[in-house]
Amino acid sequence: MNITKNEIQLNAQALDYQRKMSNPFIFWFAMLTKLPSAVFWRLRVKQLNAEKCQVTIPYFWRSQNPFRSIYFAALAGAAELSTGALCQLALAGKGKFSMLVVDFRAEYHKKADQKITFTCEQGSELFSLIDSLEVNDTAQLTMISTGMNQKGEMVARFYVTWSFKRKA
Repeated sequence: MNITKNEIQLNAQALDYQRKMSNPFIFWFAMLTKLPSAVFWRLRVKQLNAEKCQVTIPYFWRSQNPFRSIYFAALAGAAELSTGALCQLALAGKGKFSMLVVDFRAEYHKKADQKITFTCEQGSELFSLIDSLEVNDTAQLTMISTGMNQKGEMVARFYVTWSFKRKA
């Protein structure tokens, strides 16, 4: 059953999107055509459901900077994907929408010198916002993605503000 603790039921299109994002081959092909940097940095969707999205980025030669940590843009890409995939899941099967990042802020707390997992846990808030929009309505939501290292330490926190407009 696809019901989370807040009783969000995913529709057929959302379940299909969730399945595709969870399949490594389909995800790789989709990213190759739409977001090639995700393939280059070897981003992975670890978990995607109506509550949260987790994306991992490894520390290796393609993601690192000259200071032996993960390049800030690679971290930002993983954080954005953790929020954007959740947005796409919420929009799936609900008609035509436009979405756009309108603000982006970052805080860096520790050196990212190992695999980092970015988590955005605002699924309930996002689904409520999307469901409340009428045709031609717009809304914004600042989504927070927190990056943790394998020791459980916060490495970075990103604030990605998405703008949504429901189209006719």
